[in-house]
Amino acid sequence: MSIRLKFAISAVSTAAALMLAGAAFAQSSADKPERIRGEIVSLSGTTLKVHRHSGETVTIDVDQQAGVNAVKSIQLADIKPGSYVGAAAVPGPDGKLTAKEVLVFPEAARGTGEGHYAWDLGTNSTMTNANVETVVQGTSGRDLKLSYQGGSNTINVPTNVPVVTLIPATRAELTTGKKVFVVATPEKNGAYAAHLVVVEKDGVAPPM
Repeated sequence: MSIRLKFAISAVSTAAALMLAGAAFAQSSADKPERIRGEIVSLSGTTLKVHRHSGETVTIDVDQQAGVNAVKSIQLADIKPGSYVGAAAVPGPDGKLTAKEVLVFPEAARGTGEGHYAWDLGTNSTMTNANVETVVQGTSGRDLKLSYQGGSNTINVPTNVPVVTLIPATRAELTTGKKVFVVATPEKNGAYAAHLVVVEKDGVAPPM
């Protein structure tokens, strides 16, 4: 493996670890990272302005330590037993978890944020980062049995749910109008310091 490829994989793994590190990213804690979703307004130097889905525009410092990645779409059929995934899901009327999106981690990021915990992608949403034990074809997508340290659950993944994986990106791709998912720590001046930016690429927006 070339040094360049090793670096790219390492960068993706680091970013993934920051993105899905679990409850430590709880948005209610002022000194903990927040998950910011929205569209890029501008990038000037290391200053990124993002219009959040919640309505306000925030300023985020994206220094050289911040990871920058994108996502690319893959097929639901690409998820196999042994894949390591992060699945955001909500409970249905029967209590069964139904996926809103699935991220298939690069192999180098296996183990990232392992577990099952609350998420903020809708009411009662959860995130499960786990190993795929079995994949069962159903009438409305596939059922994934996910196992993590201390537990397991089954999540139905409908055929229309985004399934993506992480790929490296550059700051040159942080252009006006693109959708982003940012993990950043609030600063005292009201701005944020980015740990990770996942940016839209080739029309594929970060669904997490």
